[in-house]
Amino acid sequence: MKLRNKINLYTAFLFALLLLLINITVYYSFNKLIIDSEISTANKEIKKISENIGLSLGSIPEGALLRSYVPVNGMIQIVTADNKSLPAVTSPGEQNLSKRKAEFFNSEVSKTIKYQGLQYTFESMPIILQDGSIANLQITKSMDTATDNLSILRIVLFMVTLLALIPVLISSRFLSNLITKPVTSMIRTMTEIRQSGRFKTIKLEGKSKDELFQMGETFNHMIELLEVNFEKQQQFASNASHELKTPLTIIESYASLLKRRGLKEPQLFAESIEAIHSEAIRMKEMTEQLLLIARNQEQWNIEVNQLNLHELITQSVNAFKNAYNREIKWVEEIDPPIIIHTDEKKLKQLLFIFLDNARKYSDEEIVVTAGIEKEEVFIKIIDCGIGIQEDELPKVFDRFYRVDKARSRKQGGSGLGLSLAKEIANAIGISIHLESKLGVGTTATLFYKKKMKI
Repeated sequence: MKLRNKINLYTAFLFALLLLLINITVYYSFNKLIIDSEISTANKEIKKISENIGLSLGSIPEGALLRSYVPVNGMIQIVTADNKSLPAVTSPGEQNLSKRKAEFFNSEVSKTIKYQGLQYTFESMPIILQDGSIANLQITKSMDTATDNLSILRIVLFMVTLLALIPVLISSRFLSNLITKPVTSMIRTMTEIRQSGRFKTIKLEGKSKDELFQMGETFNHMIELLEVNFEKQQQFASNASHELKTPLTIIESYASLLKRRGLKEPQLFAESIEAIHSEAIRMKEMTEQLLLIARNQEQWNIEVNQLNLHELITQSVNAFKNAYNREIKWVEEIDPPIIIHTDEKKLKQLLFIFLDNARKYSDEEIVVTAGIEKEEVFIKIIDCGIGIQEDELPKVFDRFYRVDKARSRKQGGSGLGLSLAKEIANAIGISIHLESKLGVGTTATLFYKKKMKI
């Protein structure tokens, strides 16, 4: 059974059950009120009649006296202690009551009885006859009017229940559509994705921000993540097949040369080993960079800590100096230490990428500065190298783009460094700005956009 039909069925059933319980409660409460009212009225009547009859006994014949007090729809009689009834007087429509067996009671009785399928109020009141004996004055009165009213009430309540189910069914239909709309939309969207192979999100409506809206948002976010991961996988496969083809070809060529002539020509042997080693290292670095770029930002495992910017840059500069034996000038443009909150490893990795680029494309001294500009912390890496043409600056963050392709290949560059730097910067909330002049050099500025302390 579909969820929509289940909601319709359960809602209608529960509402009908609730309405039925309410109507039953109303009916039995009203029934009790009517019966209590009829008994109370009959009790008051018999008390008044018994007083009047007690005063008139002996002066008026018993038959005539009872006839004057007979109910319009009932019977009045006097029952002696030996369960014998003096001639009973009945109304024209209730003559069958005279056939009912008489019964004497020692005390006052007030109740309802059923006789021949009809309901009556029965009142018995002790009285003293003219000869001093005790008898019962009994009045039996039909409850047809009350019974008819209760029958009408039953019919009305039944009709109300049926009529109330109509808006219940309509509202439950509307409710089921409202609840299942996001689910139906998700099913339809997932079916379209499966059939077309293209990712799609569902359109969200309403401003209530309820659980259904949140479910839709979660679904859209999941689809976006799947799409990003799928695109990154495709890019990784494309990038890997594109970029690894050249070093693999070089390794294969030199390996073939080694097989044919390597043992005979030592110079060729040394050249081949060096080329294979160089390409293997470049492939390793490129593979690591491709794997990092293929990650989703949510998979970077960012660990935010409080860092002293001066100490972090000093450590990075000293490590780079020792690794490549290059002269790097570190200048801090503000005296008090700058405290930031970010991922230490990712920021160091970002600095190494730009320092490595400065090393590759400049033989002069590299300058690193840090400070605050327009309430933003900045780090600048300045080189006096070959520079970049202005029209090429927007392209340098594209994957596999090389400004100087010949030199990049010689230096072992893959064109992935700045693309990886952009991914890392986005992950830790840093913006990158490049300034460069051809033949003069390049300045890379990292702006930290989060809160800082001085």
